[in-house]
Amino acid sequence: MTERFVARHWLEYGALRGAVAAFGVLGFRRAGALGSRIGRLGYHPLGIRRAVVERHVAAAFPGLDRAEVVRIARASYESLGRTSIETALLPRYSRQELMALFEGEDGWDTVERGLAAGRGLIIVTGHVGNWELGGAYLAARGLPIDAVARGMENPVFERYLTQTREKLGVRIVHDAEAVRRVPRALREGRVVGFLMDQAAAGLASTWVPFFGRMAKTPRGPATFALRLRCPVVFAIALRQPSGQYRMSLEAITVEDTGDLERDVDAIVAQYTKVLEKWVRRAPEQYFWHHRRWKHQQPGTPAELGEP
Repeated sequence: MTERFVARHWLEYGALRGAVAAFGVLGFRRAGALGSRIGRLGYHPLGIRRAVVERHVAAAFPGLDRAEVVRIARASYESLGRTSIETALLPRYSRQELMALFEGEDGWDTVERGLAAGRGLIIVTGHVGNWELGGAYLAARGLPIDAVARGMENPVFERYLTQTREKLGVRIVHDAEAVRRVPRALREGRVVGFLMDQAAAGLASTWVPFFGRMAKTPRGPATFALRLRCPVVFAIALRQPSGQYRMSLEAITVEDTGDLERDVDAIVAQYTKVLEKWVRRAPEQYFWHHRRWKHQQPGTPAELGEP
């Protein structure tokens, strides 16, 4: 690694820490509102992935007119900016202050029932609402939680983010270590969280419907659930009009028919369907910037491929 490359990493890290210090003076809501305005710049005038976002929104909601597509696309940039700033500020908050960011929760009984089985619990979610805040909230509620995360290009920033998550009570498992560490965590009765709406090269995946198009989706959570007989819960922390969040949780059916491949696909399709339901409720809070339909199966008709 060149000295220039290392210097860039430290410059990025220094900029981040400086921004966190500056935004922290404003408080959570005011900092989030400023983050929203900064995020809007990504849509206009910078236009970072703007065409991708607009194509994805239009493909997911083919009945929308141009003005509504633009409104949702712009709002998704604002949401991403707000989420980024909120996440950066989380280590500054106590357990009580963090929980006060939520106006309530729905479906906590699904967590209690899942843990009562004594085999740990898998939580799946997607890039909608504030997923980092959602994990911190679960930890603040007293759950012993691990989160499976991908490695980042900037190791200095990654180390900071890992320390930030662990300070909040979320233990990090890098995806390269997941096969070894996830079963151990579940057998210890821990909760393991997965973000399941971004496929990556070398990651075991399957294709399931997402807004009418086949999307390559990680199958790890489903495979672990079947092999370890572990319950699965979908969780989402969605921003409310009040400015606070609401945590919603619902059980995902895990059925073992003896056909592992078919059963895994059924579970992946189910939690992807639940994600789509929530994205339809709050499309402005989804991360449309990721090329969700980039990877397609051979023979996919052009009209059903990547928008």
